[in-house]
Amino acid sequence: MKNIKIIQYFLVILITFSACDDFVDVDPIGVEAEDYFNSEEEYESALLGAYDLLQATFQNVLISVVASDDIIAGGDAFNYDQPTLQNINSMIHTPADNNQLREVWQLMYAGINRANYLHQYKLKNIAGDTVKFAGKDALYGEVYFLRSFYYFSLVRMFGDVPLFVDRRLGVEDTRTLTRSPKANVYKQIEIDLLAAIAVLPVVQTEKGRATKYAAQALLGKVYLYQNKYTEAAAMLENVIGKYSLVNNFNSIFLLAGENGPESVFEIQYSNGSATYDWGHPTRNQGNLLVQQVGVRGMSGINGMPYADGWSTNLPTQNLASAFTAGDSRKATTIFDVAAYKTANPSFDVKYLVAPYRNTGFYDGKFLPRIGETSGQLELNYTNNFRTIRYADVLLMAAEANNKATAPNDIKAQTYLNEVRRRAFGNNANDISTTGNTLYDAILNERRLELAMEGERFFDLVRTGKAAAILTPLGFRAGKHEVFPIPQGEVDNGLSQNPNY
Repeated sequence: MKNIKIIQYFLVILITFSACDDFVDVDPIGVEAEDYFNSEEEYESALLGAYDLLQATFQNVLISVVASDDIIAGGDAFNYDQPTLQNINSMIHTPADNNQLREVWQLMYAGINRANYLHQYKLKNIAGDTVKFAGKDALYGEVYFLRSFYYFSLVRMFGDVPLFVDRRLGVEDTRTLTRSPKANVYKQIEIDLLAAIAVLPVVQTEKGRATKYAAQALLGKVYLYQNKYTEAAAMLENVIGKYSLVNNFNSIFLLAGENGPESVFEIQYSNGSATYDWGHPTRNQGNLLVQQVGVRGMSGINGMPYADGWSTNLPTQNLASAFTAGDSRKATTIFDVAAYKTANPSFDVKYLVAPYRNTGFYDGKFLPRIGETSGQLELNYTNNFRTIRYADVLLMAAEANNKATAPNDIKAQTYLNEVRRRAFGNNANDISTTGNTLYDAILNERRLELAMEGERFFDLVRTGKAAAILTPLGFRAGKHEVFPIPQGEVDNGLSQNPNY
């Protein structure tokens, strides 16, 4: 397989997928599975197609971040910029005003359909398949990892969702689907991840491909979302010690820090393709999240290392105040305008003021940097997304051990304090509490460590803390724990989530 970043070239040459605007990718045009899978290269090409939709998940991050208490949607001061993000930020979103939610729905199901394309062929040809090659079982492990990843993205955003695994959907199928209970979806995710774990290697020669450890980490998270703490603790233990925290927290998010020693699974982005499509920016190879969170009007400042952006996802003062003195993560997570002006007095601060609902802060982890994009600049930032970091694994393992049937708070403290020692550079800030107090400390650490990375909202929901923290921001219990099913899918016969 070629480098996972350069998907489109081989995908377009070897297999053509068309898109169904209502729901998912439909069957390949003029290609039957029996006529296609005749070589290892064709299997690899189809797998690349399944990986391709990972690049669309920056939308999932943008949406979940603005739903939390860490972010103001920001954007332009005119024309109600980024209305989906604005409405979710204010908790006034509806099934009909959610273009970005609709894209998430469509593109995650497109990924599932592409994974099912490979799975369907395996089901049909399990006895008579004559194409043999080294690593074929592991390739199917990647297929099942990807399918579970897409379903997990959907179930934690929408709750009950249509579940299909034995075939690709065609247009004619989209009006016959029903929503499966999320418990059934989680059960299938577990089945897929256990199948993946059984065959995936612990190391891949190409960056961005799923490993056994990535599947174990994701399954640990899936268990955690279902309050299966004992199972989560045991599963995550497989990953403990297999990665390490880098010394410099800031370096994680730099170009030089991609696929580093604490990257368990990382979505790869590139600007290698000369093509771009403003009508479907999620189909490009770059990371549009980077453009979204950048400083608007940055071009007016000579010598600034950062590039222009759209000033969305502005950190709140509440998040900034949550960091305590000496925590090195704050400077990386939050780009503080006043502090930057003090350190660089020659810059005109007016260019750093967000035009709408300015908080004085920007998303420091993903600020666009000059020279890291090309072609259509906004659509081609190369910044990878660190989807599962080892710090996340440590904190999940800490939580799972604290809440397990037989709690192990010593182990929970150890994992929690490993993360904190990196943050503070010493052990003077170690946590020694136990029980519920330790649990709250772990959840708070997740907020600080993973801020801007799309975990906060889902952590609040899954731990039952969303109503207490988010109600003053417009959150309504019994409604906003999940997002609305896109109106087009309801029009096609799917039921809507409560109170939308």
